[in-house]
Amino acid sequence: MAALAGLMLPVSGIAACAGQDIEKNESTDTAGKYSNPVLDRSVPDPTVIRTKDGTYYMYGTEDTRNIPIFKSKDMVDWTFAGTAFTQESRPSWDNPEGKKHSLWAPEIRYIDGKYVLYYSWARWGDEWESNVGVAVSASPEGPFEDLGCLIDANAPEINVRNSIDQFYIEDNGKHYLFWGSFSGIYVVELESDGLSVKRDKDGMPVLKQQVCGTAFEGVNIYKKGKYYYLFASVGACCNGANSTYKTVVGRSENILGPYVDKNGKKMLDNGYEVVIQGDATWAGPGHNSIIQTDDAGQEWMIYHGYRKAAADKGRVVLLDKLQWAQDGWPYVEGKAPSEKAEAPVIR
Repeated sequence: MAALAGLMLPVSGIAACAGQDIEKNESTDTAGKYSNPVLDRSVPDPTVIRTKDGTYYMYGTEDTRNIPIFKSKDMVDWTFAGTAFTQESRPSWDNPEGKKHSLWAPEIRYIDGKYVLYYSWARWGDEWESNVGVAVSASPEGPFEDLGCLIDANAPEINVRNSIDQFYIEDNGKHYLFWGSFSGIYVVELESDGLSVKRDKDGMPVLKQQVCGTAFEGVNIYKKGKYYYLFASVGACCNGANSTYKTVVGRSENILGPYVDKNGKKMLDNGYEVVIQGDATWAGPGHNSIIQTDDAGQEWMIYHGYRKAAADKGRVVLLDKLQWAQDGWPYVEGKAPSEKAEAPVIR
């Protein structure tokens, strides 16, 4: 699991930010409670990493342009730390139209002594102009140097519409990138530095495989015991209080699947189990980050959602403890976002 969790990682070049914007969770108290949202601003599709000094860094879709970065010591109180790119350095891929693309659903990892930021380079409504890029930095706060396109939706050997929502994982010495949306979820193997697709002598990917059907996006995988758990989101993400997004899961004993629900229905056939969904207060809880583990070994989901009464704020950041039923399936208490709960244990 060490290769999957990515929780305790080296940090370098951390620069202090003048005039930082601190999001204080007002309910955090001596009893160790917190309230949702933990970040009351629009930061959709959060991805989180913990560095060696114990700091958590979170990146999200660019409602704050150029990919916002926040940091925290406890997963509850978050400080704005800048952006991954500037207007000058944001990816354009030598395309005059490139600056018009949006940067969605970043995914952060620490690989081979550097911070690697995968991102979706996308245009809303144009599924063949949505691809996956990659950038690197010596520091989790950037600046990130863009290395360009990693997954090209139009490449004959890829040919996947809406190539977004990428997820990196290392398992048994191999490096994988899962990605995709409502045209299917796919996986390729990457080179060990995580910066390029691993190819054979003919230039073809050594692995390209579909792992889920057309109901899903925002996938990530977590290994627990003998199972790989593939979390994903289904439904409508972005319709404010009417969003139907929810977080679901399937599991497999093989990282490449088949992933199935409790009844054995494959995720390739759009089977799943619900982990968390909307209720009277919240709409569209989904696109969770890789599962984080606190210092007591408790597992946590960081994800986005709309508060129905304040949906104009956008998709704010929520936090909930992931629990495990006796049959080995994960769930969140009540299958809906909490209002107030016990905080993560940070020592």
